[in-house]
Amino acid sequence: MGVIKAAAGDAILTSMWVFSAPSMGVFTSIIASFLGIQARSLVGLFITTIISTLVVLIFSLIGKLLGGASFNPSTTASFYAAGLNPGTSLLSMAVRFPAQAAGGVGGAKAILQVMPKKYKHMLKGPSLKVDLYTGVIAEGVMTCVLCFALLVIILRGPRNPIVNIWMLSVTTLGLVVAGNGYTGPSMNPANAFGWAYVNNWHNSWELFLVYWIGPFVGAIVAALAFRVWFPPPVPKEKKA
Repeated sequence: MGVIKAAAGDAILTSMWVFSAPSMGVFTSIIASFLGIQARSLVGLFITTIISTLVVLIFSLIGKLLGGASFNPSTTASFYAAGLNPGTSLLSMAVRFPAQAAGGVGGAKAILQVMPKKYKHMLKGPSLKVDLYTGVIAEGVMTCVLCFALLVIILRGPRNPIVNIWMLSVTTLGLVVAGNGYTGPSMNPANAFGWAYVNNWHNSWELFLVYWIGPFVGAIVAALAFRVWFPPPVPKEKKA
C-alpha cells in the first residue's frame, strides 16, 4: 500500500511539473517583453532563474505534503544509489517510475490544451539534435552533473533552503543552455517520455537510450562519485 501511495504522489507531482515547466520560459518571455529586453539575454536568464527558484520551492513543499514525492526518476535513482533514501527499494522504483512517466504524459497533454496559441511554439519538449551515441553521452553527462550538484547542494550546501534551490536553479539553467544543441536537454526521463508520447516517438530506441539509459547511468555515476568524495563518517567504537 505504501508503494502505491508513493507512486500516486509521484504521478501527481510529475504531472504538475511537466505542466508547469514550460511556463517558466513563457513567463520569462512576457516579463522580458514588458521590460523591453531580450528573453535570451543575461538579464533574461536571471529572470528565468528567479522564476525557476520560486517554482522549485513550491514543488519542494508540495512534494513534502505528498509524502516525499518526486518528479524525476534520475534524482530518485541517484539518492538510492548514494544510500540516502532507505525508504526506497528496487521494487518501489519499478512501480514509481512508470507512474512518473504516466504523470509526464498527463502534464504534457494538459499544458498543450490550455497554453495560448501565441506561446504554443515554446512547447516542444526535448529533441535529439546530434547522433544517437553523442546524445546518450551528452544526456548522461548533464544528468550526472545535475545529480551530483543536487547531492552536494542538499547535503553539503548552505542550510538556507531558498539559497539551496537558487543554486540548483542556476546549475540546471546552465546545463539547459549548454545542452540545448545536443538533446534539448531533459535530464528527466519522465518529462522526456511525456513529450515523446504526445509527439508519437515514445516507443523509439532514441527515447530509450538517450532519455532513459543515459540519465540513469549519469545519476548512478553521480551517486558513486559523491560517496567517494564525501564518504560517510566512520562510527566510533564504544570503549568498554
